[in-house]
Amino acid sequence: MSRLRRWAHRLLLPALAIASAPAMAQQPTPSLLHPLFQDHAVLQRDQPIPVWGEAKPDESVSVSLAGQSRRTRADASGHWQATLPSTSAGGPYELTVSAGQATQTAHNLMIGDVWLCSGQSNMELPVWRTLDANTELAAAAHPDIRLFTVPKAAAVAPQSTFSAPVGWAAATPDTVREFSAACYYFARELQKTVNVPMGLIQSAWGGSRIEAWTSAKGLRAQHGMQPALAVLALYANDPAAANAQWGKHWQQWWASRDGTVSGDAPWQPDANNGAWTQAPAALGAWERWGVPELSDYNGMVWYRTQVTLTAAQAAQNATLELGPVDETDVTWVNGVAVGSQYAPGEARSYPVAPGLLKAGANSVVLNVLDTWGDGGLAGPASAHAIRLADGTRVTLDSPWQYRAAPGPESPPLAPWHAATGLSTLYNGMIAPLGNYGLRGMLWYQGESNTGDGAAYAGRLRSLRGDWRSRSGATLPLLIIQLANYGKPPSAPTESGWAQVREAQRRVAAEGAHSGLAVTIDIGDAYDIHPPNKQELGRRLARLARNVVYGEHDLVPTGPTATVASRTSDGLRIQFEDVTGELITTGARGPIGFELCDAAAHHCDYADATLDGHAVVLRSPQAGTAARVRYCWADGPVCTVRDSSGLPTGPFELPITEGAAR
Repeated sequence: MSRLRRWAHRLLLPALAIASAPAMAQQPTPSLLHPLFQDHAVLQRDQPIPVWGEAKPDESVSVSLAGQSRRTRADASGHWQATLPSTSAGGPYELTVSAGQATQTAHNLMIGDVWLCSGQSNMELPVWRTLDANTELAAAAHPDIRLFTVPKAAAVAPQSTFSAPVGWAAATPDTVREFSAACYYFARELQKTVNVPMGLIQSAWGGSRIEAWTSAKGLRAQHGMQPALAVLALYANDPAAANAQWGKHWQQWWASRDGTVSGDAPWQPDANNGAWTQAPAALGAWERWGVPELSDYNGMVWYRTQVTLTAAQAAQNATLELGPVDETDVTWVNGVAVGSQYAPGEARSYPVAPGLLKAGANSVVLNVLDTWGDGGLAGPASAHAIRLADGTRVTLDSPWQYRAAPGPESPPLAPWHAATGLSTLYNGMIAPLGNYGLRGMLWYQGESNTGDGAAYAGRLRSLRGDWRSRSGATLPLLIIQLANYGKPPSAPTESGWAQVREAQRRVAAEGAHSGLAVTIDIGDAYDIHPPNKQELGRRLARLARNVVYGEHDLVPTGPTATVASRTSDGLRIQFEDVTGELITTGARGPIGFELCDAAAHHCDYADATLDGHAVVLRSPQAGTAARVRYCWADGPVCTVRDSSGLPTGPFELPITEGAAR
């Protein structure tokens, strides 16, 4: 992993980490109306409006909005839901709910279009970090654009409400400042042609993987997910047992890892395989130990020490307390895993299962993974201890020992990790939205999945189906393709970023209710968070006008490659959705086209020329190549556009026989 790539990865790390206890989200006191239904909310127009909340069990509930009323009854747990009739855009209205002697009213509600904006840090990036931010903020007065931010929360089971107080607010310089720039600029641009109130729901978490945003039900359909999902379900009720089971899974990965010597089990007490070396007494970042091979090392390092207890101490309930760890740890006591967190720079606190400790020496072993900058176990040594139920704190013995574990493979991450786990963000940040009416979804995510780009198409299909099962089978999904990032290559290369972009392209093309916003020309080689979110907003609005609002005469995006064929004059790639003609920028002709063998293990650049709405490739490999790809790199140079100025996005196509004219 290059230093630039490691730096990018660190920028995507989540701001928070999931707690080791199963109770992830604190539920606020329930009210008649769910917290989504507050002053200044926007409700979805032209479709039935579901409304819900809490009352006394079996209590009669009355709901009214815009001259329409409905009655319902709370169930045995106190939950109630009613569906109000479809209403056209307009407002302001009042939503009033009455049950028994209690009444609650939400004021200044608008009926319009509601958009869910989700993903990782590029969706989370606030307006104040974008181009010309001061001017943008000064002009951010849009009373009919309403903003709602879902609090960050991860959970191992679906939550019915939010982890912190929430509210709707009209777009002003103050409210827009910290809000998603991609989401806000999209709505601002869209409102120029779709003049209705816009409700924007931001539910995003930097560094998150797509698996964290998909429900357990949605993930079960994917190959290989069952073992981790079973551990996650166990964790909800018995964290200690789940940690021990996950430890066994992790240990199996270690045993099958390239470079692992048969029988090497560093987590076991007194493990002798490998060269253990005494660590500095102060511990701290291993880059600062003065050890040459660790001075710029990113990867895994094993740590071990022990703690000596009396029989009376070992019989007590206990917690292992560790100082800050950077970034991810898996921790064992006496050969049994007791905890794992992905929480850079945060201390750890892991309960130790009864009966695991013993009189005498007890081993404590950590595997620490760091991917950028300083890494390791913070000191001083006194920061690490066993805290007993009677309040006694027994410091772990010194000295610590360590051994590096270099290699390209990344270890599996525990399924309860906040941003990198399974279903954790769905449970904490999507499930609380219930079946709130939506006009569509914007999805900007994928950077954290570039290490396994080949699997992303399946992951994205699962998320799409999962979210549509909540909000409607034809709910539009607008996918933002990953922008260019990193230096252009000097030769064809494999790229996880390109794999994710290709997956996004293919999934977006699978139905009439999905679309792709191409951003390959508005990224930044040195900034994984490109600040030009204004142009992104314009492209998303254009895409929505075609896909969502039926402006089919408006080309939704730039030129789209449809078929690559072997012809008598070379390999011919045909394009559609071309405004005017194909053109190139910055070069006499198209560049960035590659011809590859069937498995794409070997690719060569090809010369290219424009021919109307087609590109013709000529190369010594033209007669034998099986696939063609374009702009296939983390940060490629892409020169093909059309007369509108919109770019052709990256793609990979199989080569067929026959003319493509």
